[in-house]
Amino acid sequence: MAIVGAPNMGKSTLLNALLNEERAIVSDIAGTTRDTVEDSITLGGVKFKFIDTAGIRETDDTIEKLGIERSLAKVGEASVVLVLLDASSNDIEAAKNFVKIVENQLAPEAEMLLVFNKMDKTERTLGEIEQTFGFSIKSLFISAKEKQGIELLQEKLQELVSIGAVSAGETIVTNTRHFDALSRASESLNEIIIGLQNGVTGDFLAIDIRKTLYHLGDITGQINADDLLNSIFSKFCIGK
Repeated sequence: MAIVGAPNMGKSTLLNALLNEERAIVSDIAGTTRDTVEDSITLGGVKFKFIDTAGIRETDDTIEKLGIERSLAKVGEASVVLVLLDASSNDIEAAKNFVKIVENQLAPEAEMLLVFNKMDKTERTLGEIEQTFGFSIKSLFISAKEKQGIELLQEKLQELVSIGAVSAGETIVTNTRHFDALSRASESLNEIIIGLQNGVTGDFLAIDIRKTLYHLGDITGQINADDLLNSIFSKFCIGK
């Protein structure tokens, strides 16, 4: 989760509010953050890594330029990008240009969320602000300084990564070996289906059925000792 914005948009303040601790240095001086600051929290049982980035702007400062380059690189790596904008500002052109810069750096499957910060400094509603700026992108209204709207933001982030789609009744495979075995079993089942559709004889279908049972047996433990030892020695470095 990359947090991006122009200098003094409240990125570091937002990171601290999300983490509920003073993780990043907050200052009124523009360009304080020269490098990325990263930390993680767990929301709804899932670990999120938040990245506070240097403010993106035109600058002649060599070190600040390096920080901005890293910020843009993090935008390209992030699954979700939080674009902080000033809710109290009327500079529509600057906001649109900034959003365009971020859009050009986004990864193909990444989500972008506009976060209008500093709601404590304006009397306008989110609807009025959205109408003023004219963005069609998902947006939220917060005050990182006053920690207003933070819970709603956290809920929105969980929705963006489809955490809401996981229910208590669903099975989640967390073991890599089990996932690999189930994937191979699925491939074998697909081969059986294709064979049935093409009229393949039973003896050939039996081969794929045995493959499926073997991969499932890798999970349930119904495979022989030689198979297990071969698997262990092929994947791990075993000392004398």
